[in-house]
Amino acid sequence: MGSREHVFVVGGGPAGLVTAIALRRKGLRVTVADGGEFPSDKTCGEGILPGGLAALERLGISLDFREGRAFRGIRFVNSYASAEATFPARFGLGIRRIALHRQLAGAAESFGVKLLWRTPVTAISGNYVSLGEEEIRADWIIGADGFRSRVKTWIGLDSNRKDHIRFAFRQHFACKPWSEFVEVHWSKFAQLYITPVSDSEIGVVVLSRNPHLRIREALTHFPQIEQRLADAAPISLERGAVTGNRFLRRVHEKNAALIGDASGTVDAITGEGLSLAFQQADALADAIANRDLARYETAHRKLRRRPVLMGRLLLLLDNQPRLQERVVNALATEPHIFQRMLAAHVGHISPLSLASASARLGWLLLLPQIASVAN
Repeated sequence: MGSREHVFVVGGGPAGLVTAIALRRKGLRVTVADGGEFPSDKTCGEGILPGGLAALERLGISLDFREGRAFRGIRFVNSYASAEATFPARFGLGIRRIALHRQLAGAAESFGVKLLWRTPVTAISGNYVSLGEEEIRADWIIGADGFRSRVKTWIGLDSNRKDHIRFAFRQHFACKPWSEFVEVHWSKFAQLYITPVSDSEIGVVVLSRNPHLRIREALTHFPQIEQRLADAAPISLERGAVTGNRFLRRVHEKNAALIGDASGTVDAITGEGLSLAFQQADALADAIANRDLARYETAHRKLRRRPVLMGRLLLLLDNQPRLQERVVNALATEPHIFQRMLAAHVGHISPLSLASASARLGWLLLLPQIASVAN
C-alpha cells in the first residue's frame, strides 16, 4: 500500500494545476499525476478573460505577462463590417498554452504541490488511486483529465452527458498582432478565432462542424486574413480537438469531483474555457475545505450559466451567413449593445442586462423585415 494524500488530482493541465494550488492554500496535501510529458502543448483556447485573471489573483497566482499579450476586448468581423467591444474593468491575456503550463506548474511547485509527470492513473476505486502497481489513498479525488475524462467514466458520470460537438484546429504564426482585440471572423462555413499571444505571434483557430476543415483551407473563406498571413511563417504544428457545449447532470460522486473540460464544456467560440476552469477551481477548493461537494455542484452550475447562454446565442449564427451579416452590422451600428453583451458575458453586469441587450438586437434584426412588409 502506498502513501496517503488529502487530495489526488488526475490531470496536470491548467485546470488541474490551479485546482491543486487552490487546495494547497486551504492547507491540504495535494498530489497531481499526469500521463503526458511536461510541458505539454494541446489544442485549447489561449485567451484568459478578465474573470479568469481575477480568479488567479484571488488564489495568489501571478502570471508573467511578458510571455503573453494583453487584449482589450472582442471584435466580430465579416466581409462587410466589424463591431468591437472593450472589457468594462480590465484586460484579458493571450498566452501560448505551453508557456501558461510552465508558469502554472512552477507556481504549483512553489505552493508545495507534488507533481508526477509521465505517470498515468490506471484505475480509481473508492478512496484509492492506482498508478500501475502503486496505490495511493486519498480523501478526495479530482478528475481534471479533459474532454475524454477517464475519471468521469470510473466514477459513473459518463452516461449523463449531452453533447453538441464541433471541431477546432489551431496553429501559431510569426506575425505581429494587428489588433488589441481577440477577433472572431465569420463565414458561411466556419469561424476564425485570432488571439494575440505575444508581441510577435498570433494563434489562429478554425471552428466548424466539419472535422476535415483545416486552417489553410479555411483561410480561403477569409481572404483578408489569408492575405495578412501570406508571408507569415507557421511556428507550431497544427493541432485539432473537439469542442462544443457538453453538459453533465452531475459533476461529483461521493468523494470524487470533475473540473474543467472533464466536467463539461462550452463551445470555444465563447473564449471561456480557461477562465471558467479557474473559477471552478476556487469553488471546488472551498467545497472540499467544507467537506461538502454538493456546494461545488451548486457553484459549478451557477458559473456555467453565463457562458452557456452566450455560447447558445453565438451558435445561432453558425452556418447562417445572412444572419451573421445582419448581426455584425447591427452591432456596428449600435456598439453600446455589443458593449453591454460583453460586460454581461464577463460578469460585470447582470444577466438581465444581457437579456435586454439581446432584445434590442433582436428588434434591430426585425426592423428590415417590418419595413419590407409595410412597403
